[in-house]
Amino acid sequence: MSIPQQGGGPIESRDQLAAYIAAGEKPRDAWRIGTEHEKFGYCHAQNLPLPYEGDCSIKAMLTGLQERFGWAPVLEQGNIIGLERDGANVSLEPGGQLELSGAPLETIHQTCDEVNSHLAEVKAVADRIGAGFIGLGAAPIWTQDQMPMMPKGRYRLMTDYMGRVGTLGTQMMYRTCTVQVNLDFASEADMVKKLRVALALQPVANALFANSPFLDGKPNGMKSWRAHIWQNLDDARTGMLPFVFEDGFGYEAWVDYVLDVPMYFVYRDGKYIDALGQSFRDFLKGELPALPGQIPTLSDWADHLTTVFPEARVKKFIEMRGADGGPWRRLCALPALWVGLTYDQTALDAAWDLVKDWDHETREGLRRAAGRDALQGEANGIRMHDLARQVLEIAEAGLKARACPGAGGLVPDETHFLNALKESIDSGKVPADELLEKYQGEWQGDLNRIYAEYSY
Repeated sequence: MSIPQQGGGPIESRDQLAAYIAAGEKPRDAWRIGTEHEKFGYCHAQNLPLPYEGDCSIKAMLTGLQERFGWAPVLEQGNIIGLERDGANVSLEPGGQLELSGAPLETIHQTCDEVNSHLAEVKAVADRIGAGFIGLGAAPIWTQDQMPMMPKGRYRLMTDYMGRVGTLGTQMMYRTCTVQVNLDFASEADMVKKLRVALALQPVANALFANSPFLDGKPNGMKSWRAHIWQNLDDARTGMLPFVFEDGFGYEAWVDYVLDVPMYFVYRDGKYIDALGQSFRDFLKGELPALPGQIPTLSDWADHLTTVFPEARVKKFIEMRGADGGPWRRLCALPALWVGLTYDQTALDAAWDLVKDWDHETREGLRRAAGRDALQGEANGIRMHDLARQVLEIAEAGLKARACPGAGGLVPDETHFLNALKESIDSGKVPADELLEKYQGEWQGDLNRIYAEYSY
């Protein structure tokens, strides 16, 4: 979850809102890859989630990373709630899920090195305090009541609001993890095509990365419970966004969408001010009930952009948001998939050709099929397994065309990062299928075995 944005003067005209997004445009040679991934921490003694305070805790983890590996602390009301170093940051999800928001890097080789380094640092500190970390899309056993709340004002407000909209909002906040990648665009037209491809093909990513078949200690009937949660959340700020596929879509249409999303908060002087359900349009007129007479700054707009949660979203870059958190190899596979699809023009055009004739019913049908059945899903005659095979072929061709070498030139390109996904295509099985087989087979219904076998 995002940390508060900094900087930016008062918004004097509506044009600044679209200009803020357009300022993210970059020439192709400046495009970068920013990978984010979350994981659940727990204390080995009882396999229970890490509390914020204590010897085996989130605070101990953050302090240990700061002291041993040179991270700078991020504080809120005197509490350490994140870390910063070299363009990357470590932050906390509401239930203590630990997130790395990686630095903007040039290649998948670099981003995978970053992932490996981060997980090694986390393990070094976790081993010392008696903790472990596991990559899953949803907490498999812990109940909602067992999840701690991190000391961040944003989360207190969101928890209250999520209880009023949708049905599964607090589960999303406290009991899910994701891996996502943030990618650049060159122009408004480039943003539009990439966002359309991103939204249309998020169900494929969700299917390939489905990794949350358990909840409250038993199978939940879904391959990705996390995807099911996002389908039953706040309709005002989630979904597949059919307007993105309409003629004329661009920066201004995105601004209109975000302006119509109810606010959560305004951040002032280190504190979150309750603006739940209020309108950013009113804020622009100086009529926000939470701050009467005040007008927003660009940092307020940047904060508000972080409170929309569709399957893909635009800030000064595009976020691909459809994948469950998972095992080590797939943390590198996710950025490889999307970079292959969108950072080579031939691949991007091929991906768009694959989806451009779909209607909203097809896109939404695939989204729901992915959460329920993963690669075994189907919608409007499209078999997810067949679609995923086509998508992976396009991504692989895109990575070959990029021809970014690694390992000092010994590895010619980035295609090997797709190997975990190619194995799923070959077998028809994703991580959720493997977990269910273990649970029904050798584990004999003992889900506690997941911690020893699947932790980082």
